[in-house]
Amino acid sequence: MKGNRKIRVAITHGDTNGIGYEMIFKAFEDPAMFELCIPIIYGSAKVAAYHRKSLGLNTPFSVIHRADEAQDGKLNILPAFDEEVKVELGQPTEESGWAAQQALERAMTDYHAEMFDVLVTLPVHVSKMQNEHFKFCNQADFISYALNRKGNTLNIMTYHDVRIASMTHCLPLTEVSKHITTEAIVEKTLLFFNTLKRDFGVGNPRIALLALNPGNEDGGFRGNEETEVIKPAVMQLNEKQAYVFGPYAADTFFSRRLYHHFDGVLAMYGEQATVPFKLLADDMGLEVTAGLSLVHTSIYASAMPEEGCRDSESCENRLRNAIYTAIDNFRNRIDYDGPFAEPLKKLYHERKDDSEKVRFNVSKKQESKD
Repeated sequence: MKGNRKIRVAITHGDTNGIGYEMIFKAFEDPAMFELCIPIIYGSAKVAAYHRKSLGLNTPFSVIHRADEAQDGKLNILPAFDEEVKVELGQPTEESGWAAQQALERAMTDYHAEMFDVLVTLPVHVSKMQNEHFKFCNQADFISYALNRKGNTLNIMTYHDVRIASMTHCLPLTEVSKHITTEAIVEKTLLFFNTLKRDFGVGNPRIALLALNPGNEDGGFRGNEETEVIKPAVMQLNEKQAYVFGPYAADTFFSRRLYHHFDGVLAMYGEQATVPFKLLADDMGLEVTAGLSLVHTSIYASAMPEEGCRDSESCENRLRNAIYTAIDNFRNRIDYDGPFAEPLKKLYHERKDDSEKVRFNVSKKQESKD
């Protein structure tokens, strides 16, 4: 972001038969949203018009053909494809999944060209996106691939002050333990720790690690991973000045609401994280993808609720929260990185002579004056 210009927020429309456009039009009914950002909707003007009419809304929008044509104070829709798409509200289809894929791919192409600052992705049935060209577990995985981040990334689910991530995702339960190693836990936890500092603005994050196995009545665990894998990781992380604690039995941890004492919680597998998070967030949660050069948030909700959004306020607030979080994280990252952008110049140099190893630099002109 240069100067004080408004942040350019790219939003992909998600499943064209889902709630994406309902969220968009209801969120941007409020003119105050345009004071915060310049929205660029990657989707379809025809599909947008169909949804707007079916919803009985009057939210105006402008059609642009390049992201750099986006106008301040307007809802800019950038068609990501020219083909006609049949809209069947509430019915996920391969065609609606294809439309979501096209929007996501176009957005990533434009990001490489520095056309926008942050990305918000709306819900989609990923199974309808998957084909021979798109074999990703979710949209975040595709974004990571598009940014050549094949290694250390992390999906953080967030709701108010609750932030939960998982060591593994999209794996059968029988495969999970193979991926739970001390090295992997240290790597993921450090990413979580640094993201909380850099993107969320948490000064000294406290992170809790959950146990892989169920707990015993005597406080132990029904497995060896806790003592042989997780505890050694906690010790290594503490040596690296990361405030990490655990492992905690998941049932006790959530039933006693211990998550309120931590800035982040790292689960060992997907359901261990998603089940309690869904109960806590009640479809109002978000996901943040950590480890990317791009700030990315996504709506943590079903793409196809039976009757659209449950109510107007819920619908608009979910997208607004995703936009607010993306903008806050983007600004926090700039503030955090600022002091490191132009470090102070080195005032001394080392000499090979042992009698004077350190000496302040003085120009020859200054020496002659002295």
